[in-house]
Amino acid sequence: MGRLFGTDGARGVAITELTCEMAMNIGRAAAMVLAAECDHTPKIIIGKDTRVSGDVLEAALAAGICSVGADAYILGVVPTPAVAMLVNKYHADAGVMISASHNSVEFNGIKLFSSTGFKLPDAVEAEIEALILDTPEKIALKDHCDIGRIHRCDTAVNDYVAFIKSAVDADVSGLKVVLDCANGSASATARQIFEGLGADCTFISAEPDGTNINKNCGSTHIEALQVKVKEVGADLGLAFDGDADRCLAVDENGCLIDGDKLLAIFSLYMRDRAQLKKDTCVVTVMSNIGFFRFCEDNKLHAEITAVGDRYVLENMLANGYNLGGEQSGHIIMLDYANTGDGELTGAKMLEIMANTGRKASELASCMEVFPQVLRNVRITADKKGLWDKSEAVMAKIAEVEGKLGSNGRVLVRESGTEPLVRVMLEGRNTDEIAAYAEEIAALVEKI
Repeated sequence: MGRLFGTDGARGVAITELTCEMAMNIGRAAAMVLAAECDHTPKIIIGKDTRVSGDVLEAALAAGICSVGADAYILGVVPTPAVAMLVNKYHADAGVMISASHNSVEFNGIKLFSSTGFKLPDAVEAEIEALILDTPEKIALKDHCDIGRIHRCDTAVNDYVAFIKSAVDADVSGLKVVLDCANGSASATARQIFEGLGADCTFISAEPDGTNINKNCGSTHIEALQVKVKEVGADLGLAFDGDADRCLAVDENGCLIDGDKLLAIFSLYMRDRAQLKKDTCVVTVMSNIGFFRFCEDNKLHAEITAVGDRYVLENMLANGYNLGGEQSGHIIMLDYANTGDGELTGAKMLEIMANTGRKASELASCMEVFPQVLRNVRITADKKGLWDKSEAVMAKIAEVEGKLGSNGRVLVRESGTEPLVRVMLEGRNTDEIAAYAEEIAALVEKI
């Protein structure tokens, strides 16, 4: 993990941690590094979610970009995957998304995309970090008529909506769906997409006010969607996160369909249509044991990466796979998009239901979910990287792994997006793994 950038961009409490000065410097350094080979005035697009801090950071980023001679194109409120898609369509040299994804409103973040619409590899982020932190004197400011200009782009939402609709190969007009927009980016696009496809739509948490993003709603708070789906008799519920790059679903009975189950559903659907390259799905170490058992039962291959959709994507690109994602709902379909896209995921789920004639619960029954327990231990910055240096912690993990054997597993890791150590256990017996998780978490907390 870098000094400014974690597994999903730079992130922190807006203004006090992720400061205006930092945003301006990221804008400057990113423009210089990503547009270094330009023979024209560099063009960088900027999107944001609905957080109240978004306008301030947008202004700082745009100022930084323009101060080194690049032009900034302001997209307004759009999903993260819209930036990834539009950087190509608009022939931009880079894209920036201002969002802290699923985090609460006090946080914000900055994600960078290359001219090809992919998130930056670690080496390029390290180059940007080094320019900001080690050699700021190399940042060459422009003056007179050489400074960049700020442009407003009014076509971003419509262009993204048209792209998602074009990816759906089915008539979904007979399906009733509830959409939880997390009071975030999907609030700007979901109505046009899903009503435009002909679905019978009910919307919740689609009225952002700058302060209510992810607040008891969206993919991290699925309960309201589960209730609403049953209340209105919907065929499906879809929950997005703050920047709409992830999606979780709820079946007609109000039962959760998480990212693992969505990947299982998509894997079978694509495999049966000879669309799943190398009969492989790329997932992270956080995927449920049940997903790996599902792959064994269906003669599919599961490729495993570190946590983070960027690592899933890197593996897909390196090995020629076209489906991958995370349990949290980041689903990457490389035939359509360069990053996780929640609304694309939801739209394709409707396509599968329409084309197979099967209920969401029937589709989700293809995979058994093993009980999973997650405990988060909050840490301070000076305690990062210490948990796995503790002999007591490592001995306890080894002891629990021995007791669970092949019917469970232990995964302890530091979060790349929050100041947490995550302790995750899976097994057949929920009470047993919960007790083990508490024991390990307590030891981590001691250090």
